[in-house]
Amino acid sequence: MPTEKRATGISGTRRIPLVLLILVLIGGALAVSHYSTVKPPIRIGVLHSLTGTMAESEKPLVDALRLAIEEANAAGGIKGQKIEAIVVDCGSDPEHCAQEAERLITLEQVQALFGCWTSACRKAVKKVVEKHHHILFYALRYEGMEQSTNILYGGGVPNQQIMPAVHWALVNLGNRGEPGQSGIQSGIHSGRGKRVYLTGSNDDFSRVASILIKDLLAAHGTIIAGERYISAGLPDMDDLAADIAGKRPDMVLNTISGTDNAMFFRALQKREITPERIPVLSFSITEVGLSAEEMPPMAGHYAARNYFQSIRGAENKAFVSRFRDRFGQDAVIDGPGEASYVNLQMWVQAALEADSGDVAQVQRTILRQSLPAPEGLVSVDPATRHVWKIARVGKARGDGQFDIVWDSGRPLEPAPFPSYRSREEWDQLLSRSEEASLSLASP
Repeated sequence: MPTEKRATGISGTRRIPLVLLILVLIGGALAVSHYSTVKPPIRIGVLHSLTGTMAESEKPLVDALRLAIEEANAAGGIKGQKIEAIVVDCGSDPEHCAQEAERLITLEQVQALFGCWTSACRKAVKKVVEKHHHILFYALRYEGMEQSTNILYGGGVPNQQIMPAVHWALVNLGNRGEPGQSGIQSGIHSGRGKRVYLTGSNDDFSRVASILIKDLLAAHGTIIAGERYISAGLPDMDDLAADIAGKRPDMVLNTISGTDNAMFFRALQKREITPERIPVLSFSITEVGLSAEEMPPMAGHYAARNYFQSIRGAENKAFVSRFRDRFGQDAVIDGPGEASYVNLQMWVQAALEADSGDVAQVQRTILRQSLPAPEGLVSVDPATRHVWKIARVGKARGDGQFDIVWDSGRPLEPAPFPSYRSREEWDQLLSRSEEASLSLASP
């Protein structure tokens, strides 16, 4: 009997490790099963300048993209896959930005690119995305005259911003002018006989904008009182302000880019050019630029945009609140930042419809997207790959915000190549314009 008991004891001790081994194996299998269902993130590339001359303008766009990504991930990402952004610094250098785009596509295996500010940057990256059959989401208003199957253009083009705002200005700014044929009956003056001064930067945006504006002014019978374009970073704009003061136009249409506007409005102040005397309508000023410390007050002057932070709709109020909760109560959002946020939402929506963040799959669905954005309803136009947008004019306040004085009431169809000339005629005209672009530039 003692021997039998010992045998039984040995058998029992052998069964215990066996049970443990089975439990370990089961637990391991469950763990492997669990972790195998965790999908890798979908990577996207963010191309913006965090250093250099464009950094102040572009950093808020990175914040807007971060907010949109965080919100999308909180809602489940893309079919359970989280979105991971790889942010690179373009260093305010278009060629460096193109090199980073190449690296993000080929080495980091991103499924979409978001970024660029200037047209020079967009054009440099355009070559890269077309080479790799990839996609860039571009958020800036720009001069138009471009269309690529590898770019989704989320900013406005001139017929959605410049042209309707100039129409508004000719009726509402300066002296009453002479009535047009419809104005004789309606009491609305067409701008005939008004004197307008044109100024801008010596860049692609101003070059194309000036052609479109002069076409419009000619149609209205408006007089061009003066025209001058300046080189980027010109430290002294006293001569420009003096010329405006001497010409005494009814208004100034301003396409000066970026931080150069600070020097421009400072020069106007020195010459006592006030909104009451000579109102300025600008096409490149946003709330972010206006809130910069070096920007002198431009209260009373005007800006044309598709988005202002002061839009009263519930969608925008909620967006501004979320943005400030995330980045501080003093954070400022502007049109490019809002368009960046909407671009990311468009991409998420297209990826969800495609059941994949893969670039080829998103390309199939992106042209069908539409959503209620902070600026209003935004829809992709499948014919042009641009979006429908509402045009707005705002009057600058002393606190860096704008009171909206006019909007188009409905989204406007994008026309990157305005239809009153053929595409071939535009190409020829722009080629000649580029060759002559330095003739009006200040030294």
